Amino acid sequence: MVQDKIGIGFIGTGFARKVQMPAFAACGGARLVSVSSGTKENAAAAASEFGIEHASGDWRETASHPDVDLIVITTPPIHHLEMAVAAIDAGKHILAEKPMAMNTAEAETMRDAAALRPIMALIDHELRFQPGRQLAFAMLRDGAIGRVRHAKAIFQAPHRGDPTLPWNWWSDKAQGGGALGAIVSHVIDSFHWFLGVDITSVSCQLHSNIKERMAPDGEIRPVTSDDEAMMLLRFADGELTDDATGLVSVSMTEGPEYRNRMEFYGAEGVLRIDHRGEVLVCRNGEHEWSSVTTDIGSPIAGVPDTGFARAFHFFAPILVATLLRGERVVKDAATFDDGVRVQRVLDACRVSDSESQSVFL
Repeated sequence: MVQDKIGIGFIGTGFARKVQMPAFAACGGARLVSVSSGTKENAAAAASEFGIEHASGDWRETASHPDVDLIVITTPPIHHLEMAVAAIDAGKHILAEKPMAMNTAEAETMRDAAALRPIMALIDHELRFQPGRQLAFAMLRDGAIGRVRHAKAIFQAPHRGDPTLPWNWWSDKAQGGGALGAIVSHVIDSFHWFLGVDITSVSCQLHSNIKERMAPDGEIRPVTSDDEAMMLLRFADGELTDDATGLVSVSMTEGPEYRNRMEFYGAEGVLRIDHRGEVLVCRNGEHEWSSVTTDIGSPIAGVPDTGFARAFHFFAPILVATLLRGERVVKDAATFDDGVRVQRVLDACRVSDSESQSVFL
């Protein structure tokens, strides 16, 4: 059924308020209908800022709101399963933040529940929609660097190296906090999407550089989540890969500046994508990077320019337009199936770290 407007409900007011609400508000075919948060005050503040008619401290009111077509879930991962299943039971489309769930079993439950309904169920891996990443995806398939032998991802964000940052859910492994879920999930999804194959083995080391933080109540609490993740990978052979290996270095405490870079080393050259979607290539026999012209969008006011906000502003209108046409498939979007694939690797990382050995998937 073709609609004039897509009603959107938001569960959570962190990333949603900073990035997703303004991006959807800029879409002519979207109507921001409902927002819920852990406190009614947070929900009311977001509603006031964006002219949202319904605000609640109870997420169930948003999940069941009759005028909501799409539920956007941006809460800590520990809540994703319950919220997603409730939204699915209410017949809503879903865009869930990563990581999809706390573990593979939960992710599979979400996927299986969604499969029983005529709904769209996506994970917010918005970096796929950077024009530069779309271009790099095509270049790999056009043979720009030949078959891929090695893939590398380097992520550095120094801000969590500040020991005065307060303790919150991000510091708590039991709530799904940490770099593995927040950042490595994006890296794994990117590898899956770019290369079109699964990861077959992983060796992972997780680490917490900041051991404790002060909670808002003044109590010093231990940090149980990781702020650093190092990984060695092997990929299945495929159309683009030939006995390919991978290296991942993710740190939320390394400076001096932010970096989010992917590199693909092929038989005929190297392809690089930087955090805003800048694309560079260096072919065999060349000694310098050559920039490839692409649209990187514009910085989003009030948000650190890490590439994620720009990417979501490319993604949101595509998502809304698809739903307006009455369709459920968004080309290149990460589905719940993709989320399960990522979750399997994340679970393998945790086993590898705890047992100090490679894990084969």
